Amino acid sequence: MKKIVLSLLAASLLLACTNSNNDKKVAHVITAENDTLTYRYDSVKVLSNNLVKPELNSYADTANAVVKYPIFDNDELNNFVKQQVFDFFKEEDHPNAYEDIASSFIRKYNQFYLENPGTAQWWYLLIDVKVVRQLHNYVALKYINASYAGGAHGSTNITFINFNPKTSSLITLDSLIRPDKKLALLKVAEEIFRKDENISATEPLKDRYFFTDGKFSLPAAFYVSNKGLTFLYNQYEIKPYASGITELTIPFAKLTDIAKPQTILTPTP
Repeated sequence: MKKIVLSLLAASLLLACTNSNNDKKVAHVITAENDTLTYRYDSVKVLSNNLVKPELNSYADTANAVVKYPIFDNDELNNFVKQQVFDFFKEEDHPNAYEDIASSFIRKYNQFYLENPGTAQWWYLLIDVKVVRQLHNYVALKYINASYAGGAHGSTNITFINFNPKTSSLITLDSLIRPDKKLALLKVAEEIFRKDENISATEPLKDRYFFTDGKFSLPAAFYVSNKGLTFLYNQYEIKPYASGITELTIPFAKLTDIAKPQTILTPTP
């Protein structure tokens, strides 16, 4: 096992890109907890040439699109991460590279700017893929997609990419939980949720949350943290926008009889 590295092992490297919208890449060399894969972070940034001056600000600003992502010394994992990011845009933009996503967003803004002269809107897009945990057989990446393209406010969606670098395969919840224990998982999760939210075991959920038919359910976004199985509800998923995200962690001790044996939820001593 490599030691946890708390500082950058290399200085920032600025790479110039031939992009008319001032596209830039920045790379760092980083290692992680129990790291067996070397990786670094890279990024793409594209700016619009159209400046706007928001009504409440004294300075001019412009639309920007930023994509941040890790590059591993593992081509299969790199391609898998790309596919997860690209899938979010495939129906409309069909990207082949991270630069395509940023450039496409700015092109749309430039078209909007031309059609709406004098607009005070400046759009933004931030895609940020971070390594949040790494073991010899597990890589968890947090995929943040935040944007504003008109409307009352921006939106943010968070998902997790769970990957086994030893088998080059996606880790799903079904691959971790025994099929006959899904209801048990739901029961334990609801108990923790109610405790975290300071509500009683009998209080109806429909009065305060957006659960379908008022019945507790787990979100799709999850990863295995160092404390247990962590789920994340996005904005609007179960609460109003102003309430933000909600996280729920089921400790390993409560998963002993629920998790499949010999998985990252049941580590050997």
